[in-house]
Amino acid sequence: MPEKYGSHEQATLFALMLARTEVGNPDLKKDYGIELRAAARDRLNKDGLIRSRQVKRRYVHQITDDGIAWCVRELGVVEAPDRSGPLPRLVFEVMHSLPVYLAWQGIDFADVLNRGSLESVIREVYEELSVKSQDWIRLAKLRPRTEGVDRDVVDGVLLKMIKTGRVHLAPDSNRKVLTDDDHDAAIRIGSEDKHLLAIEEPS
Repeated sequence: MPEKYGSHEQATLFALMLARTEVGNPDLKKDYGIELRAAARDRLNKDGLIRSRQVKRRYVHQITDDGIAWCVRELGVVEAPDRSGPLPRLVFEVMHSLPVYLAWQGIDFADVLNRGSLESVIREVYEELSVKSQDWIRLAKLRPRTEGVDRDVVDGVLLKMIKTGRVHLAPDSNRKVLTDDDHDAAIRIGSEDKHLLAIEEPS
C-alpha cells in the first residue's frame, strides 16, 4: 500500500513536532532540506495535522495535536530508508520502542517534546517582549504564548533555566500594580511568588 504522505510531508510533520512553534518555509528548507509545496501544505492543513498562515510573502506552519498524534503513531512503524546500513536500522528499531515504553510508563510523548523545545519558545517570546538583555517581563505576558502546554511542564522548564545563572525570576515589589493575571501567572519558589522574568544574553 502506498504511503498516505510523501517524504517531504512526513519530514515536515516531524520537523514541526520538534519545533513546537511556527516554522516558515525558508527555515524548513534551510534547516531540514524540506520543500513543502502548496499541494502538500493544503493536504496537511485539510487533514488537520498542521495550521498554516501567510506572513507577508511566506507561509509559516505549526503542528496541531492531531499532527503530534500522527508522528507518535508513525514513530512506531516508520522504517529506515532502503539500502541503509546496520546502524540506521538499529536506531529505527530503538525508536520504535520509545512510544510504547512512554505509554507504558504513563508519560505523554508531547510532554517529552515540550521539555526539549519550550526553552527556545520561552527565549523567543522574551526577545519579542523585551527591549534589551535583562529587561524584566511579566510572566502574565508569557503564559498565553505557552497555552496548550501543561503548566507544570512550563514551570519545570523555567526552573531548569534559572539554574544556569543567566535566567532570573523575581517578585514584583510593587504589590499594588499586580493584577489577577499576574497572580495567576506567578510561579511559586519556596514561600514567594515570582511574577517577573529576565534573561541575560549569552556570553
